[in-house]
Amino acid sequence: MKDKVVWITGASSGIGEALVYRYHQAGAKLIISSRNRDELFRVKGNCKNALHIHVLSLDLEQSPTLAQKATEALRIYGKIDILINCGGVSQRSLALETSAETEEKIMRVNFWGTVALSKAVIPAMIANGGGQVVCISSLVGKFGTRFRSAYSASKHALHGYFDSLRSEIADQNINITLACPGFIKTNVSINALTASGSAQNTMDESIKNGMEPAACAAKIYQAVKDRKEEVYIGGKEVKGVLFKRLFPLKFSKYMRTAKVT
Repeated sequence: MKDKVVWITGASSGIGEALVYRYHQAGAKLIISSRNRDELFRVKGNCKNALHIHVLSLDLEQSPTLAQKATEALRIYGKIDILINCGGVSQRSLALETSAETEEKIMRVNFWGTVALSKAVIPAMIANGGGQVVCISSLVGKFGTRFRSAYSASKHALHGYFDSLRSEIADQNINITLACPGFIKTNVSINALTASGSAQNTMDESIKNGMEPAACAAKIYQAVKDRKEEVYIGGKEVKGVLFKRLFPLKFSKYMRTAKVT
C-alpha cells in the first residue's frame, strides 16, 4: 500500500475506524471522513506517525455537497486509489410504524451519499489509470429481516447499482468490491434509527456478541487486495446467504421468527 491513497468514510467509529488503522499500518496515505470531526482527530491521534492522515469532515446525507468534498479530497494528494464507502446508518423499527422521513434519511445516507461520492471520484480514477471502489454493504443487502426494511432496501440498492456500474466501467480498470458484514461489535445498533428517527441508544445482544471490528477490517482489507467482487463477513449468520439461495421458502419461514436483534 506504499504511496497508495485511500479515502475512508464513516472513519470515526466501528468498521471504518478499524479500516483506518489497518490501512495506516499497511503504509497507505489516508483521507478519513465522517460528520464528527472531533472523533476523526481522535482516530488520527491513535495512529503513530500520522503525517499522511488527513481529516476531511462531510455529511453523506447532504449529497449535493459531496462533489465539492471529492474535489477537496483529490487536491490533498492529487489522486485517490481506493474509495471505501463505510459511512451509514442502521434501523430498528417495524416497516408500518416507520415514518417516511426516517426511511428517506436512511436511503439518503446509505445509498445516495455513497452513489454521489463514488460518481464524483471515479472519473478522476479513470483519468489516473484506474482505481477501486469499496462499498460496505451488509448481509441484509442479500436478504431482508424484521426491523430493517429501509436499511435492507438501501443495501439491496447498493448491490443493484454497483453491479450495474461494474459492468459499465469494466474496461476502465476500475474494480468494485461489495463487503457484506453480519454482526460486528460496533455502535451500529446504538445509533440505529427507530420509527420516529431517533437513535435506539441500546446495543443489540447479537451485535454485542459479534465479530471484533479489527477482524472484520482485516477480512475487508484482504478482499480489496484480492479484488473480490463480494465478500461475506461474520459468524454463522453468513450462512443465510446460501440458505436463501438454495432453500428460499424455508429461509423465508425461518426469518419470520429468527432472532435478529
